[in-house]
Amino acid sequence: MAEFRCCALVPTYDNPATLRRVVEGIRAHIDTVIVVDDGSHGEGRALCRALHDEGLALLVRRERNGGKGAAVKAGFARAGELGFTHAFQIDADGQHELSRIPAFLQEAQRRPQAAVFAYPEYDESAPKGRLWARKITRFWVNLELGRAQQVQDAMVGFRVYPLAAVEKLRIPSNRMDFDVEIAVRLVWAGTPVTNLPVGVRYLSAAQGGRSHFQPFRDNLRLAWLHSRLCTLGASRWCLRRLHLPPLLGSS
Repeated sequence: MAEFRCCALVPTYDNPATLRRVVEGIRAHIDTVIVVDDGSHGEGRALCRALHDEGLALLVRRERNGGKGAAVKAGFARAGELGFTHAFQIDADGQHELSRIPAFLQEAQRRPQAAVFAYPEYDESAPKGRLWARKITRFWVNLELGRAQQVQDAMVGFRVYPLAAVEKLRIPSNRMDFDVEIAVRLVWAGTPVTNLPVGVRYLSAAQGGRSHFQPFRDNLRLAWLHSRLCTLGASRWCLRRLHLPPLLGSS
């Protein structure tokens, strides 16, 4: 692999209360931050432009909101154009403990061909509904991978991707289901995985906390995703038993 070069990748959609703090926190550890503005409005859009103009971030602007996955894909493309070997995806909502960045970078440097995924260490701010949703997702991901805990949490937006592995994948998901699908498909493609903890706290509205998760639509997308992945996973298992090559699009 080429010399390890890692940028930070921050997808954002209308996060004016938290984005600057996140970018400044990242820059204490990573020099290049790519902010992907996924069609933000008003203050959110102005802040993205200001971070670019101040030299704190490189800006990729999407004129229309396409979802978190679409934003991350645009960031991958820009990171590849700039010659980076890795992208450290960090959400813009300020929930993650940024002091953990050095540990993730060290692990990515130690195993440059691996993806480094975070699993959450929640404090008392975590909503009970989110905790149960995480358990349900973990059950399905374990089933799809055929091995428990290979990816301890497939939804946390705090992870280091080896771009060489990502470039080989086809990820149909473009919204909140993206984080789950890319984790599963990376493992299916043979990418090694390391799991490390990160502190997660849910911010109140007064602190700038803002969720773009749409309970009905995004849960429906996740249900459809798990239906697809379980079907593909079962097909992969059967084909392996028959010593046949995997289906096109199953990795």
